[in-house]
Amino acid sequence: MSTFLLEVATPEKLVVRNDASEAQIPGTEGMLGIMPGHAPLISEIDSGELTYTMEGKRHTLAIAKGWVEISSSKVRVLVDSCEAPDEIDVKRAEESLKRANERLLSPKQDLDLARALNAAKRAQARLAVARNK
Repeated sequence: MSTFLLEVATPEKLVVRNDASEAQIPGTEGMLGIMPGHAPLISEIDSGELTYTMEGKRHTLAIAKGWVEISSSKVRVLVDSCEAPDEIDVKRAEESLKRANERLLSPKQDLDLARALNAAKRAQARLAVARNK
């Protein structure tokens, strides 16, 4: 089976550096499906669930906004934060989602709408990844 090198990194650490046979990454305009030999691309990515298949096993990570660089043999994902299912504090993620939803439902004049929406997306992704271990 054909593979590509997948690297997922945050400013603090290299999270993943393995061969993968496929990946799905949340782009700002929708999901990016990546297979070996993908056309070169640099794109902004959104908070959400990043999934990849390695040695026939599917893995999922909760990621924050960032960038992806794709070549025919390598996919490099650079994000603000990244968490595996066992690293996610579900209670904290639930509280974050509740706060974000409260801000969105009763906005104040100085509300940063983009920031509030991103916080809600990130919390939803963290909860989905944690609950689907």
